[in-house]
Amino acid sequence: MKKIFTLLLSLTLFSAKAQDLNRFYQQVDAFLKKYTKNGRVSYDKINKSMQEAEAIYQDIGTMDLGRATDNEKIAFYINAYNMIVIYQVAKYYPLKSALDQSGFFDKVKHKVAGEMITLNALEIIKLLRNYKDPKFHFALACAAKGCPKLASFAYLPLQLDKQLNDRTKLALNDKYFIQVADQNQKVNVSMIFKWYEKDFTMNGQSVIQFINTYRTTKIPEGYRLDYYTYNWSLNM
Repeated sequence: MKKIFTLLLSLTLFSAKAQDLNRFYQQVDAFLKKYTKNGRVSYDKINKSMQEAEAIYQDIGTMDLGRATDNEKIAFYINAYNMIVIYQVAKYYPLKSALDQSGFFDKVKHKVAGEMITLNALEIIKLLRNYKDPKFHFALACAAKGCPKLASFAYLPLQLDKQLNDRTKLALNDKYFIQVADQNQKVNVSMIFKWYEKDFTMNGQSVIQFINTYRTTKIPEGYRLDYYTYNWSLNM
């Protein structure tokens, strides 16, 4: 009887944790649909009514991932990263750039699933190092116009692969994000590809080969790769 009770209690707790995650995804989804459009965020509107952002920020800190699947963890960490960025910018708005707040990415720590961690550590340790998927770079928002466009929806465990593929294709087919100069046989790309080059070339491919995997119009292999200046102005 004791074993049955323990099993039932375990199943109940597992179900409650799953419900907490699902509720979190739903809250993030509703928030992003309300305050974002075409990659732009209404930080000014969020700043005037911080309750929604504050509630989600607090949930990020208390979430229990003890029995979460890999896809549940990935979806949680991506959504958490994006919401922390939005929360931080909105809290200290008006800012011209996230970099106006000292240590925004690498010094300021936030409580994420019970652990105090910086945004950089959340991106690199929790996502890139654990799951080794360069497509994360097209899902994570850095509050800058130079970043791939922020999605107006939450990432969900059951839709994760499709969502990551879609956002990667969207960015790599964007003529402003990938600037092909046929007359010079050159392609100008975001500094993201220089900062995180190892992520894009981990399978022995070049950066251009990675980009071509998701492009409709392929970049010729002979084209020279160059990098344009990153625009840190707020994505609003």
